[in-house]
Amino acid sequence: MTGGGRRGTPAGVNSSDVLVDAFGRVRSDVRRALEGLDERALNLRLDEDANPVGWLVWHLTRVQDDHIAELAGLQQAYTSQGWAETFGFDLDPSSIGYGHTSEQVAAVHVTDATLLADYYDAVHDRTVDYLRTLSDEDLDEVIDNAWDPPVTRGVRIISVVDDDIQHAGQAAFVAGIARRA
Repeated sequence: MTGGGRRGTPAGVNSSDVLVDAFGRVRSDVRRALEGLDERALNLRLDEDANPVGWLVWHLTRVQDDHIAELAGLQQAYTSQGWAETFGFDLDPSSIGYGHTSEQVAAVHVTDATLLADYYDAVHDRTVDYLRTLSDEDLDEVIDNAWDPPVTRGVRIISVVDDDIQHAGQAAFVAGIARRA
C-alpha cells in the first residue's frame, strides 16, 4: 500500500498498522491546518454559522478522544488530563461538538494553535497506543448491535478516521482563506 506519494507502508503489516498510518495522516493534516494561525485566523467564521478552524480541530479531536476512549475502556483525555480546564470553554466537558448551535461553536474560542495541536497529539498518542493492542480478530468484534448490519470495532475506528479526515480538510480550507485574508 502506498500513501498517495507521501509515504509507503511496508509489506507484511496487519490491519492495526494500517489504522496507525491513517491516524498519522490525520495528525499531519491537523498540524498543517494549524500551522502559523493566530487567534483571529483560528476563530474566523466565513459566515455567522460557519465553523472556524479552531472549532473544527477541537471537534475532530473530541470525537476521536470520545470514541477511542470508549473502545479502549479509558476516560477521555479531555477530562482526565485536564484539557477541559486548560481550554476553559463555556461548554459541558462531555460535549464533543455534535449538534452544536452557532453560539456553542462560538464558545470554542481557541487562542493558541499550539495548545490545540498539543491536545490533538495527546489524543493521537493514546489512539496509537490502543490501536497497537488490537489484532485483526479484535477489529472484527461486534460492538454495537443497534445498526443493521451491526458495527464492528474496526468499522467504528474507520468512522472516526473518516470524520477526522473530513474535518481536517475543512479546517485546511478555512485556514487557507484565513492566511490569504
